[in-house]
Amino acid sequence: MKDIAERAGVSPSAVSFALNDRDGVSPGTRARIREVAEELGWQPNSAARALSGERSGCVGLVLARPAHTLGVESFFLQLVSGIQEALAAQRVALLFQVVEDLEAECAIYRRWWAERRVDGVLVVDPRAEDPRPALLASLALPTVVIGDTSTPSAPAPNSTPSVPAPTSPSAPLSPAVSPSPPGPPPPPPAPLSTIWADDAAAMRSIIEHLYELGHRRIVHIAGLPGLAHTERRVAALHAEAARLGLDAAEVRSVSTDYSDEQGAEATRRLLAAPRPPTAIVYDNDVMAVAGAAVAAGRGVPVPAALSIVAWDDSPLCRVTHPRLTSLVRDTAGFGRLAAQELLSLLDGAPTRRLQAELPHLELRESTAPAP
Repeated sequence: MKDIAERAGVSPSAVSFALNDRDGVSPGTRARIREVAEELGWQPNSAARALSGERSGCVGLVLARPAHTLGVESFFLQLVSGIQEALAAQRVALLFQVVEDLEAECAIYRRWWAERRVDGVLVVDPRAEDPRPALLASLALPTVVIGDTSTPSAPAPNSTPSVPAPTSPSAPLSPAVSPSPPGPPPPPPAPLSTIWADDAAAMRSIIEHLYELGHRRIVHIAGLPGLAHTERRVAALHAEAARLGLDAAEVRSVSTDYSDEQGAEATRRLLAAPRPPTAIVYDNDVMAVAGAAVAAGRGVPVPAALSIVAWDDSPLCRVTHPRLTSLVRDTAGFGRLAAQELLSLLDGAPTRRLQAELPHLELRESTAPAP
């Protein structure tokens, strides 16, 4: 700023007013200062602006998943592309980091907050028991959770909620209790919005399709256990099987890490069983393609002997032979919606719970009547 002030023949405070779009300088002086700044290659320092109370111009996204699964799974590539598209339109940067586990992810949030590195965060893969919303609220970091955070629960039997006993308005304060001295009010909770898709309805559409084709032995090769969307899909599978009167022993889920290796291995075990499934639902496109390759290698024709459904559609599903029946959704649009919601929160908009468009099942050659 001193270099710009010297060359432009103005004070450093005039440079500050001009470069921060504040009143205090004439239009001509502002234009001259900006011209000099451009000649000198000046760029705003986001860290310094954050320390002075201004925005950093950056939002964060941390992914706690096995790194080797990210290079082949299309979902997160499409999601991040949608996020980046919305942020770039507002000249906001995305700080993206991959970590090993949830503990490391929480540590990243604490460090970003201490360094004023980001203005807000996008959170993915909600857990059934998730410490992140409470942590981000304590840090007052605006947050958008991508995925449903609700978990149905019922009160424990014979339990009574703890309710303070009513007191008379005129009842004197007990002499054994002293009022606490006034202190600073707690910081307001961070705004938190949720963008979610109805995984349960999507699973029901898959099972209904397979049931109508005559399938009664259906296995769901799921992703990582503990993720809220995995648990909802598993619960929806069991609920739909019960509604249709299917044998619970022959309609079930097995967990994997989303990789093609574990998807293939799970498929080998299932096809080698005494009563193999007649249909397999895979939680992503990569596992579905790997499973189709295993079936072909074992001489199990798809779909004559085995029907296959992929949860997420991708070019892989459309170029595999036979082409795979898949759930189709606008994943990039999902990311754009989440990023736009976070930008709205940063501008002071109220929190919201937004439902994305329900995926639809695209029928292709990998599903057929059960043998």
